[in-house]
Amino acid sequence: MGICQSSLPQTTKPLKLELKEKLQSAIIVFIIGGPGCGKAIQCARLANKYDFYHVAIGDLLREEASRTTHRSKIIKEFLLKGALVPSGYILDLLTDNMLKPENVKGFFVEGFPREINQARLFEQVVGRPPNIVIVFDCSTETMIQRLLIRSQMGGRVDDHDRIIRHRLETHYTLCEAVLSHYLQKRLLRNILAEEPPETVFCKCCSVIDELLKAAA
Repeated sequence: MGICQSSLPQTTKPLKLELKEKLQSAIIVFIIGGPGCGKAIQCARLANKYDFYHVAIGDLLREEASRTTHRSKIIKEFLLKGALVPSGYILDLLTDNMLKPENVKGFFVEGFPREINQARLFEQVVGRPPNIVIVFDCSTETMIQRLLIRSQMGGRVDDHDRIIRHRLETHYTLCEAVLSHYLQKRLLRNILAEEPPETVFCKCCSVIDELLKAAA
């Protein structure tokens, strides 16, 4: 049986003008890559260094799934199957969290977009694309190894071999269109995530420093 989606919005709600204006002036950086590529750790470090607001889509979904509502049960089903939650719900979750902080300089949005419809919906709702999109390039073997190690520590319902492989398959199936979309807009920045974490962090900082210099 498929997952019941009736309790999750398939389309997203429009932003009020004053809220859209808030996101127009902020620097928005998307950081994407397959599960286990290391984006969570790097996003947290970058947000701390640059005093940006960190929005982690995966964390938000897992937080929602931990509740006891009917909607939470549906989200947990998606996570356990390694499937994508409907784009409308993801966009509402993302924009609601981006609108929480006051006087924010910028955002690091981790794990978004995961498919092309999410990318297009964001631009439609917010009225602009991100400033840049950093993609972490990492081999399938490395990501599987990292996720299996993480699974031994527990705490993640989707860190099991079968789910991991399905998540990776979904990622590779859907990411090509996303990468092509941002490549055409000249927003894509590739970083090799196989390298030591400190090297990856330094390369990310170089990208952000260049962005901030251009925006000054």
